[in-house]
Amino acid sequence: MGLIERSLKMKVCLVGSSGGHLTHLYMLKPFWQKHERLWVTFDKADARSLLQDEKVTPCYYPTNRSLKALIKNSFLAWRVLRREKPDLIISTGAAVAVPFFVLGKLLGAKSIYVEVFDRIDQPTLTGRLVYPLADQIVVQWEEMKQVYPKATNLGSVF
Repeated sequence: MGLIERSLKMKVCLVGSSGGHLTHLYMLKPFWQKHERLWVTFDKADARSLLQDEKVTPCYYPTNRSLKALIKNSFLAWRVLRREKPDLIISTGAAVAVPFFVLGKLLGAKSIYVEVFDRIDQPTLTGRLVYPLADQIVVQWEEMKQVYPKATNLGSVF
């Protein structure tokens, strides 16, 4: 039985940049709404609006190829994961996902990476980095199984 198919109540940590990555995570609502959850995303208007009734921890940005943000988000991930002890970490990217997957693995959390919809046959940088760490990789196009052989194609989240 895959991690996504689990029906037991669990604590889920949803990690992603604001904008499209956050929209992808939010589209998984049929799954995450059944579970205790917390969000880690940028403190931006779209995230504040979409997640106004959710438990949110802001992360540092910009993250794209920023060593400073990676270090700050690694310390943040350590604090959040030790305090919250999620059973499962789910992310659609981007870079903020990396420290959560690395430290989550060390702390015993399971992880699912969902490659974004607009990647049909090429991986994202985040996808390449977390692929060896993730317990489950989800793609939305059959072509992506050539990129991520151990992935599960669940089709579009839209």
